[in-house]
Amino acid sequence: MAANNNRLSPRQKMINLMYIVLTAMLALNVSSDVLNGFTQVESGLTRTNDNVEQRNAALLESLRSFSEQNPDKGLPWYEKAAEVRQFTDRIYREVDSIKYLIVSKADGKNADIHNIVNRDDLEAAAVIMLNPANRRGESLRHDIDAYREYLASIVTDPVKRVNIEAALSTDPAVAPGELAGTTWEEMKFDNQPVVAAVTLLTKLQNDIKYAEGETLATLLANVDAGDVRVNELNAFVIPQSRFVMRGGRYQANIVLAAVDTTQRPAIYVNGSLLANDQGVYETVTGATGNFDYSGYLEVPHGDGTVTRHDFSSSYTVIEPTATVSATMMNVLYAGIDNPISISVPGVANANVSATMSNGTLTRHGDQWIARPANVGQEAVITVNAEMDGRRMDMSQTRFRVRKLPDPTPFIIYTDAQGNRERYRSGSGGIAKGTLRQSPGIEAAIDDELLNISFNVESFETVFFDSMGNASIERSNGAAFSPRQLDRFAKMRPGQRFYISAVKASGPDGVTRTLAPIEVIVK
Repeated sequence: MAANNNRLSPRQKMINLMYIVLTAMLALNVSSDVLNGFTQVESGLTRTNDNVEQRNAALLESLRSFSEQNPDKGLPWYEKAAEVRQFTDRIYREVDSIKYLIVSKADGKNADIHNIVNRDDLEAAAVIMLNPANRRGESLRHDIDAYREYLASIVTDPVKRVNIEAALSTDPAVAPGELAGTTWEEMKFDNQPVVAAVTLLTKLQNDIKYAEGETLATLLANVDAGDVRVNELNAFVIPQSRFVMRGGRYQANIVLAAVDTTQRPAIYVNGSLLANDQGVYETVTGATGNFDYSGYLEVPHGDGTVTRHDFSSSYTVIEPTATVSATMMNVLYAGIDNPISISVPGVANANVSATMSNGTLTRHGDQWIARPANVGQEAVITVNAEMDGRRMDMSQTRFRVRKLPDPTPFIIYTDAQGNRERYRSGSGGIAKGTLRQSPGIEAAIDDELLNISFNVESFETVFFDSMGNASIERSNGAAFSPRQLDRFAKMRPGQRFYISAVKASGPDGVTRTLAPIEVIVK
């Protein structure tokens, strides 16, 4: 085996070991002056943090006060500021807890971060922050990254954003000639005296408060960011409506954009000065048609000059009118609820009322229900509307009142898919098994306009033998009787029978006899 030419002599090994020990001793020899310097810096940073906190609290209070005075404009920005404060407090308390853990590791359970005993302890900070079991330093770095990105997403000023990102940077440190850098937490807490680690964490809290303050200042500035600055004066006429019913009132606001509330302009309409200084022009309409009017505003300025701003507008006066329509058809049916729509153009539904002769008219929200009483007698619906504090008659609409038409009887059965079906007279036929399983017959008006069910009170089935003799089976009610079902079982395909004398009553209380049903057995 070849000899190792790189083996060191015992003397050389001793020299190297002494060098290592000396280096370690030098590293451990932190002077008291340096430790005192860290203590003074930490105290100064703590006072600075208190001052910055007072400034940030004042900014937050300004946002809160403005949001109470003008919620529409200020509340969204105050809510965002409250989120920033909540995020800041959470990460600030996290740093406070880490400072206490480091000092406790060095001084024991009676540790006081404002009076550190073992200030030169070089292990406590590393044990707390660089322990691979809990990775507390790495967790703090991630929280700072999240906080920095959150604030940067709010701050729109690029200079402030760059300053915040620099103050809260957690980039690794790369020494010249090295490829891999030292992580932020290793750079801050590896082989660091306790007093230095606490000072660095207090500096971090200072950076956090600074970033919060810049963000709150941005949010406060954003309160007025949406305000529009004007450099031109224009006269505007703002009518409540350009359409007015005869007898009603036309009203319009005549205003000047960017008007000074302490010195309102003089307003002239059709050559006459308005009697009020609010710019409200009002006139009573006595005839229908289109009407134009014009005028001008005189605006005094601080130098004594007066400028004139012309305006013009128009309005239309129409006859009183109302819209009344029967939802089902152009008649009303006696004895049932008839849905009615009633409206007056330009008038809120709450200000519209109506009455009806020959029956009752009730309101359900925006819909009306008409229930006529006597067939053959007209029902007249009268509509009123409240306008400008006065109740006016809008219109009268007359309806013919008819009784309900007779319903159609049919056999109820269920098809192979479980769907409910109806067999009517003239249909192609019905299977005997389906017929025997049918619960009976029903009657209803089910055309495109009406959909009303009737109550079947009784009916008869009429069967004919080969000699043409008829036999009748009667059922009291809507269901097939046992004798009727027994006759169904004896029928052969192609035979037929009739359902007649069907008596049914509707919601109007009238009992009527319906047309017969011809039933063909398949």
